[in-house]
Amino acid sequence: MTVHPSLQPSIDAWTQSIEAISELVSSLVDGEWNRPTECPGWSVRDVVSHVIGGECEALGDPRPIHTLPRDLYHVTDETTRYLEVQVDVRRHHTGPEMTSELEYTIIRRSRQLRNERRKPDDVISHPLHGKTSLAHFLDLRVFNVWTAEQDLRRALRRPGNLDTPAAHIARDELLRRLPKVIAEDAGAPKKSAVVFDVNGPVEFLRTVRVDENGNGTVESSPSLGPIVTFTTDWETFSRLASGRVRAKRVADKLKVEGDTELAERIVTGFSMAH
Repeated sequence: MTVHPSLQPSIDAWTQSIEAISELVSSLVDGEWNRPTECPGWSVRDVVSHVIGGECEALGDPRPIHTLPRDLYHVTDETTRYLEVQVDVRRHHTGPEMTSELEYTIIRRSRQLRNERRKPDDVISHPLHGKTSLAHFLDLRVFNVWTAEQDLRRALRRPGNLDTPAAHIARDELLRRLPKVIAEDAGAPKKSAVVFDVNGPVEFLRTVRVDENGNGTVESSPSLGPIVTFTTDWETFSRLASGRVRAKRVADKLKVEGDTELAERIVTGFSMAH
């Protein structure tokens, strides 16, 4: 028995992205670990802690027993509280402690993935994602790691890897979330369509259609007469759709045509995705 062939591309994408993180942080000096990122309240160190924590949980390690300080302004709900534990428990770790734990975690997790015998549609339970298939859980880990890699690259001013296999998996995950944001959260009218025209290293045109029952779906066919069209580049789309940046901050890179009030509700609805 070997790894199911349909899981291998996700494993390869994860490997490339998490090794890129390891390489990025291997030579950081003290001050660079404390640089702020686009994740509220999180430094470079904190984003690396988040990646380590996510992989430790995927490995089945027990969660740290740790009480959070009361004054963390960015901890606002159960999800952020859950994520913060793995981060805060490492806040005083030195650079060498961080890099060695990251490397050790990558070795352990790579071994686990090499020996993965479960099938893609086997159901697994996760405290944040609920019940999901193994295939989707692996893609969520790829999304998490690639998004963190980009957070780190922007904070450290070391751009790159915007068009890797992990970037394409991240694109699919962000697109998967659009129907909820547009149909449910932003309340786009029934029988309407919202178009995303994205250029750059990852290029795509997608239409989110809202049917007569108010349910949204993503399609690759263009729409005649969409209610809103967003035109932007891939990096800006990924930052917006994962809640890293507000539309006002990237107004020069985002063209909006159509119903401006609905467009505003859509871009406001993008929440921080880890």
